[in-house]
Amino acid sequence: MRFWDSSALLALLLEEQRSSPVLALLHEDPQIAVWCLTEVEMESGIARRLREGLDPEDARTARSRLGQLLERWHEVASLEGVRRRATRLLRSHALSAADALQLGAALLLCGERPDMMDFVCLDDRLAAAASREGFQVLP
Repeated sequence: MRFWDSSALLALLLEEQRSSPVLALLHEDPQIAVWCLTEVEMESGIARRLREGLDPEDARTARSRLGQLLERWHEVASLEGVRRRATRLLRSHALSAADALQLGAALLLCGERPDMMDFVCLDDRLAAAASREGFQVLP
């Protein structure tokens, strides 16, 4: 199982230049772990793309793909455990609150043993923080 950040998941939902490497990772290991509010981040990303000119049919397709992913992904839902880790991460790394929560969820899921799980991410700042925390960052 790999932990997936919202930037990588969005590349699964919408055709973009970076979609191929994340699709390959999904085919290699179809088990996805996410923070429990990732669905909200995905909807935010789709809505933003619509405002930027995404074809409404492509948005419908992305939402359909999101529904398929929701049925199979594992969500980290421990609010207190994630909050505690995210607070520490915000003191250590230049992250947004949402990114700190994602990374905190990944740390909670792996039991603070980041060498035991990969972190799939396309966001440079979050990828750098995850790497400094000890995760192997993919792609």
